[in-house]
Amino acid sequence: MAEKRDYYEVLGVSRDASAEEIKKAYRKAAIKYHPDKNPGDKNAEEKFKEAAEAYDVLSNPDKKARYDQFGHAGMGGAAGGAGGYGGFGGDFGGFTMEDIFSRFGDIFGGGRFGGFSSGGAGYGGKTVSRGSDLRVKVKLTLEEIVKGTTKKLKIKKDIKCDQCGGSGAKDSNSYATCSTCGGSGHVTQVVNTFFGRTQTTTTCPNCGGSGKVITNPCPKCHGNGTLKGEEVVEINIPAGVGEGMQLSVSGKGNAAKHGGINGDLLVVIEEEPHAELHREGNDLIYNLSLNVADAILGASVEVPTVDGKARIKVEPGTVAGRVLRLRGKGIPDVNGYGTGDLLVVVDIHIPAHVSPAEKEALEKFRNSDNFKPSATAKTKNIFERMRNYFMS
Repeated sequence: MAEKRDYYEVLGVSRDASAEEIKKAYRKAAIKYHPDKNPGDKNAEEKFKEAAEAYDVLSNPDKKARYDQFGHAGMGGAAGGAGGYGGFGGDFGGFTMEDIFSRFGDIFGGGRFGGFSSGGAGYGGKTVSRGSDLRVKVKLTLEEIVKGTTKKLKIKKDIKCDQCGGSGAKDSNSYATCSTCGGSGHVTQVVNTFFGRTQTTTTCPNCGGSGKVITNPCPKCHGNGTLKGEEVVEINIPAGVGEGMQLSVSGKGNAAKHGGINGDLLVVIEEEPHAELHREGNDLIYNLSLNVADAILGASVEVPTVDGKARIKVEPGTVAGRVLRLRGKGIPDVNGYGTGDLLVVVDIHIPAHVSPAEKEALEKFRNSDNFKPSATAKTKNIFERMRNYFMS
């Protein structure tokens, strides 16, 4: 599968484009690559679907915010998975052409679009119902976030009726052409106004845009086409996701009535706290508590990482607040832009109570010139050292 293009590049707009500019850009691309204008051209059809996928994300404030922050990985596109992530699946395979026409009815103008029929050859121009989205929360350990993981979730949802196949009808002979729209799925109204006669086309209220009505409903689902049930969904979660990030699994939400398009499954990420490591962006932080002797004399100590333990060298004379960096031991960037580091922040353990022998030994060093704080140490406290480290 070819690497996805940037959605802003697909529509030819800047990242700060307004909603109206995005809409106009999509309309322009859709007219250019519309299947009616390019019959039999597979490349044009793919570009038509690509533009629809870009518009699906950039026209939705929540999806756009996730995309701006996390890129394609924020839409789940890098993960693949059941049904394909993102609004239209990883290779634009999540929806059919008819799905696109029905989903963007406001763009296609209720049956006519830029001189082309919204159904196109073989698409019929009929409105297709869509099931509602479902939202679930998934808790991940730090190890799962660093390495990526696969989760199997049992989802309670509306599923397609297994007796009628989701149509809602008892059999193929249980339909009649809608008398209101004559089978077109749309009704046209002509209204006389001060500016003259105007014509509007809307979805047929009697058949819901399908162009047909059920005369003999399915006895199992009573004509709805859906039943209450559950499904096990396998979700591939990419490495580097973060708290509150939302992945979208196309077509794994509630089933739609009368054989329409399934909704999406929205997976919200929750992070389980780690016992020893704290996350800051793509970096991990570990607080290392050293005894006074190790800080003065230096030592070789073990620190925890996501992969196990790592041994680091503490230089003689290490002060509290010093930060030791283990490069590449942090969290991978969800967009593939490298990996964070493990930052080991040194703390010096000062015992609250000492034995008489320890006190006697310490008294010998109390007045030693070597143990007196220098002028630099007095003026540069731990907070300044931390600030200088992170700004460097």
